[in-house]
Amino acid sequence: MWLTDTQKIGVGLSAFGFAMISLGVVLFFDAGLIAIGNILFLAGMSMIIGVQKTMFFFTRRDKLRGSFAFFAGFLLVLIKWSMLGILIEAFGFLNLFGDFFPVVVNFLRHMPVIGRFLSLPGVSQVVDRLAGFQNQLPV
Repeated sequence: MWLTDTQKIGVGLSAFGFAMISLGVVLFFDAGLIAIGNILFLAGMSMIIGVQKTMFFFTRRDKLRGSFAFFAGFLLVLIKWSMLGILIEAFGFLNLFGDFFPVVVNFLRHMPVIGRFLSLPGVSQVVDRLAGFQNQLPV
């Protein structure tokens, strides 16, 4: 899968946005860093999949609760209530992107070092439960 130059820039913006959000949380919930990280993440996402598809993603009927929570948390961060805002944003993020966790776990299991760690007996069961894998057969 080849990425266009715009999509590559979008991946960089999203990664930098996550880094800024993480740095803002580590530095005692600094609202400025978290807000910049949110803006970079949204800009990166719109550059990766396009503005129209981004709007469609956030306004889908099954994603409205997550979208509302994410943007409400973003608004709380902007008015300097960063601790409550990041918690509400995290809830929205999990509701929006929770469907992608099994895909991410499968991707990580195919990586050299991380894959071996995720395949350990105790770790494998915990990761499967967190990602939402089903242990039973559909019979």
